[in-house]
Amino acid sequence: MLLSTRPSTRARRDTPGAGPEGGGADGTGRGARHRVAQAILTVLAGLLVFLALTVPREAGQLTPLAFLRIPVEVLVGVAVLLVLPARLRPRVALVGGALLALLTLLRVLQMGFLAVLARPFDPVFDWSQLASGASLLDLPFGATGSVVGAVVVAAVLVVLTALATRRLASCAARHRTVTIRLVAVLTAAWLACFVLGTQLVAPVPVAGRSVAASAYETAQQVAASLHDQQVFDEQAATDALRDVRDADLLTALRGKDVVLTYVESYGRSALENPEFGPTITPILDEGTRRLAAAGFGSRSAFLTSSVVGGGSWLAHATLLSGLRVANEHSFDKLVASDRLTLSAAFRRAGWDTVAVQPSSLGPWPAGAFYGFDRTYDSTTLGNRSRIYDGFQTPDQYTLAAFQSLERGRPDRAPLMAQIPLVSSHWPWAEIPRLLDWNEIGDGSVFDRPGAGQSDPVDAVEADPARMRDGYRRTIEYSLSTLISYVETYGDDNLVFVFLGDHQPAPFVGGNGAGQDVPITIVSRDSAVLDRIAGWGWQDGLRPDPQAPVWPMESFRDRFLTTFSP
Repeated sequence: MLLSTRPSTRARRDTPGAGPEGGGADGTGRGARHRVAQAILTVLAGLLVFLALTVPREAGQLTPLAFLRIPVEVLVGVAVLLVLPARLRPRVALVGGALLALLTLLRVLQMGFLAVLARPFDPVFDWSQLASGASLLDLPFGATGSVVGAVVVAAVLVVLTALATRRLASCAARHRTVTIRLVAVLTAAWLACFVLGTQLVAPVPVAGRSVAASAYETAQQVAASLHDQQVFDEQAATDALRDVRDADLLTALRGKDVVLTYVESYGRSALENPEFGPTITPILDEGTRRLAAAGFGSRSAFLTSSVVGGGSWLAHATLLSGLRVANEHSFDKLVASDRLTLSAAFRRAGWDTVAVQPSSLGPWPAGAFYGFDRTYDSTTLGNRSRIYDGFQTPDQYTLAAFQSLERGRPDRAPLMAQIPLVSSHWPWAEIPRLLDWNEIGDGSVFDRPGAGQSDPVDAVEADPARMRDGYRRTIEYSLSTLISYVETYGDDNLVFVFLGDHQPAPFVGGNGAGQDVPITIVSRDSAVLDRIAGWGWQDGLRPDPQAPVWPMESFRDRFLTTFSP
């Protein structure tokens, strides 16, 4: 019975539409679909590798034409893979693809750092900066979740690029003759474009070599970072001012309240960029006249900050320590040392030292290193505003709280205070209005209609022109507040120093704006200003473009030696 029902081999072979798969027409269809799927995968692999090879270095170059390039790396890579033995080719392709993905990730980081911090990503010391940046952003999964997600995405990209490169290597080996001819044609085209300097989008050459350049720059960056850290360690090991007797420190300022205030993102571009300067410089010029009428003199210049676009605490460390602190690694080493800071020198000389940190959400461990007796953070400043708090704390509230908690106390010792103001902090969506000082109270006044302008952050960030306008207006507010504070609470014993911590990010201040920030010293005591006459600083609150420029790290030594015997 089984024999009579089993079809013969001949019958099966003669069945119309039967194929080797035994699936008839369906088998043929599956084979075609498989070939199409394989072709699509190969195209996608090629697209992924091509994009990895042609990603530009800067965000401003992200245009379709910028990707129309001939990467020299693909020509060299294909040639190398073709001459390798067949058994080695897949392994080398996997390693090469993984390295390509890692370099691509580094270039993406470079792009972000250049856009925000006006410097390349440091592959040695900048990893902690990524976590710090994530903590400032309003990310849907929180800072930790977003960092974990980014790591997963990076790992997936490395795996996919490695597999894509292996697939393309296999395809090139199967079609060896066609591949060799194509490489020869593209090599000739690359050489022609290189000689002619052909560009579809300036300054991106059609004869691309961005991956090789990125690898070279990364190697240089690593070497430079290690060298800079060695220099930092050598400079930190010696401190000529550390052994000065307490009685000899800052004798020319005895009895004075010295208030050091940082204006967030207040850089040279705020004065000289034509989008900002026409409305900001009149505030400073008018402030010079108003303070002069109240008996105050002022001198101004520029300092070159260690950072741009962010990392305010690194700039603060640079100013106070007399060392150039440009990354978190240097900062961690600094605060673990016994370096004499400017604030610690005041403390040793008998001043009460106070830090007012409106953006700190809790205890500030570095305060002890800097030598501050007391620190106020966002939880102890007493701000009851629901709209303006933390990074949006109005500068006027910060200064009013400082006046109430410290300078307004009777029978107190002279004060030295550090106050980083934050109203001009990114994203420039909350813009308070300068109010009567007697109305400030617990800060809830800023929640009333007309006390300020609060816009949705997403709307501001989506509109670069609106963001720059917000930056300009917050700088105007901060400077107006400082001038008003000195007018209202200044006396014969106030020495008021205000400066920028760093330039704004390049997408606000412009590319190539440098790292200079204005600095001003205000005092009613002519003897104080006479002491700094040798500095060559200019009269008034506004330094002009020809004003002296010092490295920010030189300020500690200059200040201490000028006001000490």
